[in-house]
Amino acid sequence: MQAVTVKKLLKQGPIVLDGAMATELEKRGVQTDSALWSATAMLDHPEAIAAVHRSYFDAGARITITNTYQASVSAFVQAGIAAPHARQLIQDAVSIAKQARTDYATSHPDFQALIAGSIGSYGAYLADGSEYTGKYQLDEAGYQDFHRERLELITQVGVDLLALETMPKFDEVQALVRLINQKWPEQHYWVSFSIADPQTLWDGTPLAEAAAWVAQQPNVEAVGVNCTTLENIAPALTTLRAAVDIPLIVYPNSGDEYDPITKTWQPTARSHQFDSYVPKWLANGAQIIGGCCRTTPEDIATIARLVK
Repeated sequence: MQAVTVKKLLKQGPIVLDGAMATELEKRGVQTDSALWSATAMLDHPEAIAAVHRSYFDAGARITITNTYQASVSAFVQAGIAAPHARQLIQDAVSIAKQARTDYATSHPDFQALIAGSIGSYGAYLADGSEYTGKYQLDEAGYQDFHRERLELITQVGVDLLALETMPKFDEVQALVRLINQKWPEQHYWVSFSIADPQTLWDGTPLAEAAAWVAQQPNVEAVGVNCTTLENIAPALTTLRAAVDIPLIVYPNSGDEYDPITKTWQPTARSHQFDSYVPKWLANGAQIIGGCCRTTPEDIATIARLVK
């Protein structure tokens, strides 16, 4: 594990995060239209995952997220993959990201980057869009039982921090953070919420309330929002900045709109217009900026240019 940390990178200025994995895998011929989504690539195209990580390093990203967002053992088993193989695939995803960083650093001597282990919500595992509605419910033990195995697998290989991302429900975040604090008390992480609007999580919890709770936890590196519209980011940052004094992380979608009927994305006038939005995000206090669904290395390069 590198000596570099979020705090050390922030001393050099805002940090650039990577962008979408599935979009770039699709460009490389990997099908992602199953319940496993981008995790499908772990079965037959690990080299494509490594190539995507490298493309974001080239674009200026200094944090890359592992391809484990939807990669739970349960999801693999439901897809017909034996549990021991599923566990190995999850750990392989972490190893691929770490090796991509090592390989990139050999030809870029001053290169430093962090590996963030992606932990998607229980709603992401359901593969029915409920990470954008929060319409699911487990008790605290249920959430912890679901998340525990993937956390164990990822932390065994080792990441610089965890990305608890696209989280629509405050009670799930509380259960997950309490589990990490209890079982992996030295593990650093960020929390990124899925929001209904710039003031509210999908479950109805005020964003300010949820963020304030997260900010009081040990080893949290940042709090913010992801997988939302470009327009939501600036006002969400205003909400967050008034509630917390830890680093703020934002990584919205590209501006394309998803059609649930055809299950396709459609470009809009706002698509990929990061050059119009990032200066306002920086002014509103964003310290870690990247992209989520449908964003590309070109978008990340734009962010990197504006951050500099």
